[in-house]
Amino acid sequence: MSQPPEKVPETEEDLERKKRKEEKAKEKEMKKLKALEKAEMAKLKAQQGANSTKKNAKKSSKRDTDEENPADFVDPDTPFGERKLLSNQMARQYNPTAVEKSWYAWWEKSGFFQADASSSKPPFTIVLPPPNVTGALHIGHALTSAIEDTIIRWRRMSGYNALWVPGVDHAGIATQVVVEKKLMRERHLTRHDIGREQFVNEVWKWKHEYGGTILVQLRRLGASLDWSREAFTMDEKRSRAVTEAFVRLYREGLIYRDVRLVNWDSVLLTAVSDIEVDYIDIKEKTLLKVPGYKKPVEFGVLTSFAYPLEGENGEIVVATTRVETMLGDTAIAIHPDDKRYSHLHGKFAIHPFNGRKLPIICDAILVDPNFGTGAVKITPAHDPNDFEVGKRHDLKFINIFTDDGKINSAGGADFEGMPRFKAREAVTEALQKKGLYRGAKNNEMRLGLCSRSNDVIEPMIKPQWYVNCSNLAKQALDAAMDDKNRKLEFIPKQYTAEWKRWLENIRDWCISRQLWWGHQVPAWYVKLEDDERKELGSYDDRWIVARDEKEALAEANQKFSGKKFEIYQDPDVLDTWFSSGLFPLSVLGWPDDTNDLKAFYPTSVLETGHDILFFWVARMVMLGIKLGGDVPFTKVYLHPMIRDAHGRKMSKSLGNVIDPLEVINGISLEGLHKRLEDGNLDPNELATAKSGQVKDFPNGIAECGADALRFALVSYTAQSDKINLDIQRVVGYRQWCNKLWNAVRFAMTKLGDDYAPPSTINLETMPFSCKWILSVLNKAVKRTVESLNSYEFSDAATSVYSWWQYQFCDVFIEAIKPYFGGDEPAFSSERGSAKDALWVCLETGLRLLHPFMPFVTEELWQRLPGARDFSGEESIMICKYPSPVESWSNDNVEQDMDLIESTVRSLRSLRAELLAKRKNERLPAFALCQTDAVAETIRSHELEILTLATLSSLEVLLSGRDAAPVGGSFENVNENLMVYLKVQGSLNTEAEREKLKTKMDENLKQQEKLNKIMNASGYHEKVDPKIHEENMKKLEKLMQEFEFFKEESTRLE
Repeated sequence: MSQPPEKVPETEEDLERKKRKEEKAKEKEMKKLKALEKAEMAKLKAQQGANSTKKNAKKSSKRDTDEENPADFVDPDTPFGERKLLSNQMARQYNPTAVEKSWYAWWEKSGFFQADASSSKPPFTIVLPPPNVTGALHIGHALTSAIEDTIIRWRRMSGYNALWVPGVDHAGIATQVVVEKKLMRERHLTRHDIGREQFVNEVWKWKHEYGGTILVQLRRLGASLDWSREAFTMDEKRSRAVTEAFVRLYREGLIYRDVRLVNWDSVLLTAVSDIEVDYIDIKEKTLLKVPGYKKPVEFGVLTSFAYPLEGENGEIVVATTRVETMLGDTAIAIHPDDKRYSHLHGKFAIHPFNGRKLPIICDAILVDPNFGTGAVKITPAHDPNDFEVGKRHDLKFINIFTDDGKINSAGGADFEGMPRFKAREAVTEALQKKGLYRGAKNNEMRLGLCSRSNDVIEPMIKPQWYVNCSNLAKQALDAAMDDKNRKLEFIPKQYTAEWKRWLENIRDWCISRQLWWGHQVPAWYVKLEDDERKELGSYDDRWIVARDEKEALAEANQKFSGKKFEIYQDPDVLDTWFSSGLFPLSVLGWPDDTNDLKAFYPTSVLETGHDILFFWVARMVMLGIKLGGDVPFTKVYLHPMIRDAHGRKMSKSLGNVIDPLEVINGISLEGLHKRLEDGNLDPNELATAKSGQVKDFPNGIAECGADALRFALVSYTAQSDKINLDIQRVVGYRQWCNKLWNAVRFAMTKLGDDYAPPSTINLETMPFSCKWILSVLNKAVKRTVESLNSYEFSDAATSVYSWWQYQFCDVFIEAIKPYFGGDEPAFSSERGSAKDALWVCLETGLRLLHPFMPFVTEELWQRLPGARDFSGEESIMICKYPSPVESWSNDNVEQDMDLIESTVRSLRSLRAELLAKRKNERLPAFALCQTDAVAETIRSHELEILTLATLSSLEVLLSGRDAAPVGGSFENVNENLMVYLKVQGSLNTEAEREKLKTKMDENLKQQEKLNKIMNASGYHEKVDPKIHEENMKKLEKLMQEFEFFKEESTRLE
């Protein structure tokens, strides 16, 4: 605030003014109290300030400063779920916390997010990829939410019956691990201590207390999900769908039980899916921590040893990175054409520890004779490649590990009970003692680790349930590849090739897991009273698949009539991906023929990360076609993966993990450190992570708000398959929100509180700048809609941003300021037109921006006078999305403004060069035009140029008639226009000559380059005539410009 003036004796006029002022202050206070009582504060404030627009701007500003009440700038408390109560006055600065509160609860309570299955509107449906029930919001979720909410809000505003279904995945392994840790931490018990039933009850208790946190957090991002249809993969409806799907697929022969290799986790005691295996590349001998082992375990070493040959003194040398698995070797493979071993065809080697005869087999598929010794040990029960060899050659499959990763009795008495990696050392020592050890060397390898437990994955042979994917995959592939009947489109298109590669090489899907939390397999084993083998699953023909125990018992009675038996349900549960693969069907009510299923299936688009293209997307398509009769969605948009600003994968140990809520709310560096300290990093990792945070976020993360974060993430989607997220870009969009806020504040002061929007726009009577802003707004609307339709979200965001920033704020608002400089009668008509254009731009521009930034656009739209009455809607989110208005387009006006803007840029460049820090000083300018047409354009838009370039005067000169001004610094706008600025004092002629020489040199380089292209051999035969014509025009312009420079050079001499 300015300093108060010195106190002087008060005149009668001063006393009268003071009295009026006090009376007005009282009146204002009374109105404020009344507004609070009636929840009509904003409206009353508008009535109170209606007369202020006719006062002199300077006096008005001083009066407002004197009368300001800080409370007028603070939003009153809004009852939960009610439309937000707004402050009397707009705050001077944008505050995301203040702006983003209350709106969401009102939207949700008002039912704006809900779709209607009986609506006559065309449906548009998205199913939210269900986040894990254990999950908290991470930056990947924020990207998903930002993109999907942009789509659904745009479609909702565009007249669609838009449905966005929320849901949560029960996340079998992740949830079981969380609850097991909680049980051990709080009660020092394992799940086995309390039994399955009690443990599952504990998981449900945990779910009700903590699960679904992420859905609450999604509200903070503004996600307009239809919460009335919220689903959980373990709720009653979804569980029924899972059982029905399993039964139907089994009865069609598509689900079967078999003994095969799986990814086994010895800590979690279950098979895990491929997506739950993280692979690390090891270059050489490396020591790694493994759960359950006090000492680090050695990896990246290739150990060679010899197998003695049967009946002779020879040996055959093999090599392995997992020497302990030799306890389960059942053969040695060689290449049939390898002459070194031709004498061993059909012979045997002898296992040194158990005397087992190992056939030496020929296998051209597996063995590369040029790698290593050319002989390969075969362990069919513990290696995927060896498993296939075992099937080809009918070998024995010997499992040597217990479920918890110890050597079992099949591994031999000397090693039985040893943990597998201790057995690795023991086997090596035993080989050395027998003289069979042949050394070790560094070896590059990939090591699979479970993402949940960090355990080293062990390939294990286990009986499991599988889905036969051959035919299902073919249907899913055809849906995307059949040119005549394509039902599925991938965006970006390059993922179509990956889809093809995956599905052409698909293996059958293992869908059973050895867990307690999840959908228990709906299969019952029939144990007959007189069975010799009593173990569950001993006889393959005893399994009955049914919807429930009653149905299973009825089938068993029929199948085993007259026999005594008991039935036991398979204790395993189904892979989480099986239930989530049904999600587009199950959330709409399948297997029942519900109204939702009829109205909204197939859904419109699936939006997710490209990393789960196979694990989730392919399985949804396969199950959707088979069980739903059609693809579950017609488009798949795959967003990029988010990395940090340096392109590194986000990792807790690097300290570069970004929590979206910390970006929205802001956090100090100390707060970031505390988050790390509350985690489970070891001291070295913690130090590294903190150091990374200090480097990347030395001052913490500034409060950005949900709108800025959303807009930044959507803007980033153009970056191929990875996003390098720089928080400073988000901060930049938060600052842009402030610019948006202030633009509306400015507009509100010009419109006045009693402004009524026009029913029609009369373009003919509007001033040039108003015609122009509506024309470019029209173009922005067209580009935005086109980009959204083609899923080019970054382009759509850029189109909206560019209009608001570079055309509305930077040009239009500045250009119309002279119309509001006072009560000039000369500008009366222009002032009215400018108000109308201003209002139309704000109202249309806010609707255009709303899907990207829902909170700030709602708040500003609600403040816009007459917006609700004009639209007939309560909220911007249910207004009609802008569409192009043909009559607004005006190419001639846009062409003229392009020239004006180029002229202004050149004049501003000269100002910066000549005035340095004297930014507010106005200088006289001259425009030297080469043609009458250019001169006329500049002359007719003198006011806009004077205003935008901050000039004291502008004189238009015509080349050939008028001389260039003496003592002025110049800048060329184009080949037909040069501008000059005159500044007090003498011109630095030498500097002007140097500038001119630089421009002439650059011009000649461009001419030379263009001539070289046009004179190249075969140019006229190869180049399109249109391109040749464009090149000729470019060359002509460059030559005109060069002549311009020559004349200026002569003048300076």
